[in-house]
Amino acid sequence: MSTRKPSTGGATVWLTGLPSSGKTTLAQALASRLTREGQRVEVLDGDEIRTFLSAGLGFTREDRDTNVQRIGLVAEVLARNGILVLVPVIAPYADSREAVRKRHEASGTPYLEIHVATPLQVCAVRDVKGLYAQQRAGRLSGLTGVDDPYEPPRAPDARVETQLESVPESVEVLHVLLAERGLL
Repeated sequence: MSTRKPSTGGATVWLTGLPSSGKTTLAQALASRLTREGQRVEVLDGDEIRTFLSAGLGFTREDRDTNVQRIGLVAEVLARNGILVLVPVIAPYADSREAVRKRHEASGTPYLEIHVATPLQVCAVRDVKGLYAQQRAGRLSGLTGVDDPYEPPRAPDARVETQLESVPESVEVLHVLLAERGLL
């Protein structure tokens, strides 16, 4: 007898926040938990997408928007077909994220926007990829939240402050949200 329960349907959970805010860590931890619970889950990691689906794009506003729209399309198609899609992608511009939300609404596909609201100072200390150090040394420009804009969500479905809670605590917040929305 299988202990896996069928997924109730797909949805996209977009985790937006500054570099090193904890988006990917949370997405991977939540994906592990949901997989153990029998959910069909996919993580569309921003770095992987840039390597493959968006290879050749730079970091101009237009290229960033194109990247977000590509990821949004893939997420919507997967979610529309019953996959719970976790998207840890900065998506710095509110209008780009809103366009992705509207794509989901047009197909009747659930979409949740999570703001991983870790302060810039905390992200700069974490500096998972060394981007902040490169920017301070003058070897990198256009770093989101430092010398390129980041427009935080005004009304996210949830706000997670990773500097105030552990990864399991943050994952629990997201898990409860998914359950409350009938997505588990």
